[in-house]
Amino acid sequence: MLLLIAAGPSAKPTVDGREALVIPIDGAIGAATGEFVVSGLEQAAQTDAELVILRMDTPGGLDQTMRRIIKAILASPVPVASFVAPPGARAASAGTYLLYASQIAAMAPATNLGAATPVQVGGGLPGLGERSPHSAPSPSPSREDVDTGGSDGDGDGNKSENANGPRADSQDSASASERKLVNDAVAYIRGLAELRGRNADWAEEAVRASVSLNAKDAAARDVIDLVAADIPTLLERIDGRRVQTAAGERALDTAGIAVREIAPDWRIKLLSVIANPNVAYILLLIGIYGILFELSNPGALFPGTLGAICLLLAFYALQVLPVNDAGIGLILLGVLLMVGEALAPSFGALGIGGLAAFVFGSVILMDEAGIAVSWPVIAITTGLSAALSFWVIGRFIGLHGKASTVGADHLVGVIGEARTNFGGASDKTGQVHIEGELWQASSRSPVQHGESVRVLAISGLKLEVAPAAAPKQSPSANPLPTT
Repeated sequence: MLLLIAAGPSAKPTVDGREALVIPIDGAIGAATGEFVVSGLEQAAQTDAELVILRMDTPGGLDQTMRRIIKAILASPVPVASFVAPPGARAASAGTYLLYASQIAAMAPATNLGAATPVQVGGGLPGLGERSPHSAPSPSPSREDVDTGGSDGDGDGNKSENANGPRADSQDSASASERKLVNDAVAYIRGLAELRGRNADWAEEAVRASVSLNAKDAAARDVIDLVAADIPTLLERIDGRRVQTAAGERALDTAGIAVREIAPDWRIKLLSVIANPNVAYILLLIGIYGILFELSNPGALFPGTLGAICLLLAFYALQVLPVNDAGIGLILLGVLLMVGEALAPSFGALGIGGLAAFVFGSVILMDEAGIAVSWPVIAITTGLSAALSFWVIGRFIGLHGKASTVGADHLVGVIGEARTNFGGASDKTGQVHIEGELWQASSRSPVQHGESVRVLAISGLKLEVAPAAAPKQSPSANPLPTT
């Protein structure tokens, strides 16, 4: 996800007030990143900034978010410079597209770009992010492995090719859906390359063969415009360049310009939190359990209200994350089976099956580089769900075989207190006090007021009792004095 960075120290403003806005892009490009960058470009247009610098270190991200950012770059009246920095950073996959879309493409030493092959994620539900360019297609027997992260992490930028060279038959062995994704991505990045006058052939190779380049080679092959150690050096080297923006041709005047880094506002921070895969996963579970608890206990209100809010927030987050439909289905099935175990105990059949479905669904829910539910979160939620299921099973086993506690039948054998004299040859019907209630009772043996009696049987609303082994005096009785 987007790593939110507080605004760093800004350079002193120049006399004429010109400034360059820096928008940091760190980590996988998700919904929060897109909102942050687009709002930053709008702010730059409103303040008539001289330049916007996208400082990138990303493994890639979601296709829909990447395209949203590119549309904002192409429509911006303010020139945009994409700068892969600091040294050791990368602009893999979606980051490569952003570099090609910007008026200025620059990299710091020991950085790399490339590995721009798209992949299909999820089950194709509308709005769930059908493509995620940050990793390559899964290998097949006729295709060699590809670099899914954009670099090996050490900044050397070696191409992701094996001894046989680039894949010549990758499309022949790919599925029809995969070919559509690759061809669409090739056309898209070639269009950006031709718009900015950059190396379109290498861009196509980065998509089809998932190759990468380091900063020096990228500059030599006209993939980027220049290599700069830092932002001040970048501003000095691009001063006077003429670039084309949505508002027309513009000459860059960046010498001695002030630099200001944009910090995200509370709305972007909230979006970043909600769109975190772990948070979205937890919100989904809270929502499901809250709704189910409300349905099983109508009138509780709080669980249902909390569950509905969490479920809606989870649905929003899942729309901007690479979600697998089967994962959601398995999680929902697992929860329902575990709830079924609580409502209709099956001595573990439903509970264990639900637990297995829950685990499998959690594992495959989101399984993309940089965008996935963490194992500790899966382990904790699974453990809590398992504990609940086993507690229900244990309670059912413990209660199995016990006498019924529902209805009047459970009164058989209970000790009560006679409230009248009855039984024997006299009146056989009287009243007894049992568990806070007065019952009509009969006895074959004489029973005195205040004497303890035991329930032998029940017929309708009348009890049959007999004197208990140990008589019991009523607290309200006035015993006769003894001498």
